[in-house]
Amino acid sequence: MSTGVIILLIVVAVALVAAVVARSVAARGAGGGRGLKRRFGPEYDRAVARHDGDSKAAEHELEERVKRHGSLREQPLEPSARERYMVRWTAVQEQFVDSPRDAVVEADRLIAEVAGARGFPDGGSYDEQLDALSVHHAHHVHGFRRVHRAAHAPTAGSGAGGAAAGTEELREALVEARALFQDLTAPVRGEQKALSRGKSEPREKTDEAPETTRTDNNSRGRLHAPWALNRRHVKGS
Repeated sequence: MSTGVIILLIVVAVALVAAVVARSVAARGAGGGRGLKRRFGPEYDRAVARHDGDSKAAEHELEERVKRHGSLREQPLEPSARERYMVRWTAVQEQFVDSPRDAVVEADRLIAEVAGARGFPDGGSYDEQLDALSVHHAHHVHGFRRVHRAAHAPTAGSGAGGAAAGTEELREALVEARALFQDLTAPVRGEQKALSRGKSEPREKTDEAPETTRTDNNSRGRLHAPWALNRRHVKGS
C-alpha cells in the first residue's frame, strides 16, 4: 500500500471521528437543555427570564447548580421533629389572621430551618440554600423565594425604598410556600417503607390512649389550609 493511500485513509478516519464527536456534542447539548427543562420545570423559565431570554446563559447557571448540589442527599427527620415543624407551620397559618407579615417572617425562618435539618446549606446563606433547594425541589422552590422576599420587603412607614407587600401578596406567598414545606417534611422514600413495615407488624397491647385519640391530637400538624388563609377572614385584606 502506497504512502499516499495510507495518508488518505488516515485523513478519512480522522474526519469520521470528528463527525462522530461533533454529533455527540450536539446531542448532549440538545439533551442537556431538554434535561434541564424536565428537571427544573418552571425554575428553568425563571432562569431564562433573569438572563433576558438567553437560554444558554440560563442553562449554564442551572448546570452549575447541579454540579454544586446535585450529589446532596437529604437527611430524614425524626418523627418528633417532623411533628414539631408541622405544628409550628399550623401556628403560622393561624397567626396570619391577626399579623400577616409576622406570619410570613416566621414561615421564611421555619422553611430555612427545616431545609437545614434536611441537610441543605445553612439558612444563613440564603442564596446558596435556595440554589440547593432548586436542584432537589425545583417545582416548589419559588414559594420560598416569594416568602423570603415578602419577609424582607420594607414595611409601611419604614422609610425604606420600595413598596411594602400587601396582605393579598403575603397570603399568596405563604400558600405557595406551603408546598415546599410539605415536601421538606414528608418522609424520605426509605423512611416511608420502614414506617409501612412498622405499621404492618402487630403491636403489643398497652395502656396508651386509643388510636383515634392520638390521631386527633396529631391533626394539629396537618397542612390543610385553615380558615386563617381565607382572604375573607384576613385583617387588612
